[in-house]
Amino acid sequence: MVDFLTKAQRSERMSRIRGRDTKPEMVLRKLLHGQGLRYRLHGAALPGRPDLVLVRHKAVVFVHGCFWHRHHGCNIATTPKSNTEFWLRKFERNVARDQRNIRALQDLGWRVYVVWECELASAVKAQATADRLAWLIKGSG
Repeated sequence: MVDFLTKAQRSERMSRIRGRDTKPEMVLRKLLHGQGLRYRLHGAALPGRPDLVLVRHKAVVFVHGCFWHRHHGCNIATTPKSNTEFWLRKFERNVARDQRNIRALQDLGWRVYVVWECELASAVKAQATADRLAWLIKGSG
């Protein structure tokens, strides 16, 4: 299948994909803050730059997009039909990088939690996810 966009149009479209302060991340931040959890954003000094760093609880949270980080079994984690080989290599590198970062954080003594985009897709799901995450963080910290 041929891309219907020019290279410049595709580049422009891809450049608009945000890496931080995404809608799912903002939803989770608001809910966790409402639960009394305080955090720092985008821990630049930590492997993988976790989206949320809860220093008091020695915990970090990554909010992963299902497509980019390959949420297994999720309908959002589709593979593009054009340039498939490129995308499969890219996804493989993303997943390997995620695993390296999680391992490095755990080796430093951090508890690592991953929240998927689809777990924050509706208000009900987002609240349930935030409740579960807050319980895990507070309960074992």
